[in-house]
Parts: sequence; C-alpha cells; structure tokens
Amino acid sequence: MAEKGKRKRALLVIDMLNDFIREGAPLKVPGGEKIVKNIQRKLKEARRKGIPIIYLCDQHRRGDPEFRVWPPHAVKGTEGAEVVKELRPQEGDWVIPKTTYSGFFGTKLRKTLRDLEVTELIITGVCTEICVLYTAADAYMNGFQVEVPEGCVAGLTEEDHRFALRQIREVLKPKQI
Repeated sequence: MAEKGKRKRALLVIDMLNDFIREGAPLKVPGGEKIVKNIQRKLKEARRKGIPIIYLCDQHRRGDPEFRVWPPHAVKGTEGAEVVKELRPQEGDWVIPKTTYSGFFGTKLRKTLRDLEVTELIITGVCTEICVLYTAADAYMNGFQVEVPEGCVAGLTEEDHRFALRQIREVLKPKQI
C-alpha cells in the first residue's frame, strides 16, 4: 500500500465505447460525445504525471441476460465494444472487461488497484447513473477515495445524471465533483 498519508491516484475511464458514444449506437448516451475532449485532457494529464490509467469496458457475450433490460450492446469482438478512437488505450494502460454495472464486480479491478498501491480514483465515463455510480459506490466500500469530475461523466437523462451526482456527492463524500 502507499506510504501512510500519501495518496496514489488512478484514472478510470468507464464504458467510453462505440455502442455508448457513436451516432446510432444501441445505448447512445446523450452528452457522451461532449465529454470526450474533457476525458482526453484528463488522460493527457494522467500520462504526464505517471498516473495509472484503467479502462473499464462493458463486454458481453451474445444473449447476455442484461439484454432483457437493455438492448444488445458491447458484444465481445464487435466494433461496438471498442473504446472510441479519440480515447483509445495506449501501451501501458490497463483494460479490464466487465459484464455488469460495477467495475469491481467479477473483475480484476480491485486486485489491480491494490497491486498499483492506489488509494484514490478519478472516475470518468458513462453512464453516470449506472456504471459510474455503482463503480464509485463499490470503490468507496472497498476503501478508495473517489473523485468524479462532473465534466467527465454523462448520463442517459439529465435528471438521472443529476441524481447520481447528488448521490455520489452526499453519500460517498468524494474529494470533489
């Protein structure tokens, strides 16, 4: 773990995939395209400062039970499951597939963060009210400090986006929003 009192950060990029961002996508997030430039700035800053970058990417198999709730999306091996070209991972970045809302559930995220001695997460991506919120909640419950820059997240609706930000701010007490 990082030295007592020292905080080591990691940048999470959640579901910035073609199936959430590109025009005509099955789960197009309104405002998703608008946060790309802000996330690009966060990526550039993280790389400059040597902050680990971890992409959490929805990756489903055909017929996934989640498709009873949502249209088929981010099917493994399809173009829709790829990170948008403007934000593609670079050598040295981590890419962790996930099959549900939280980036911690059934993934290697917790172990990766512990191995990297990370104590604080900067969380970016889509959907604020689903994958961002549940990942932030699980991060908090796993002992991580969270920061969710408002200009780097987008939700399916403005109302749900605002609700999620309020939940993060009031319940998880992040460093900033």
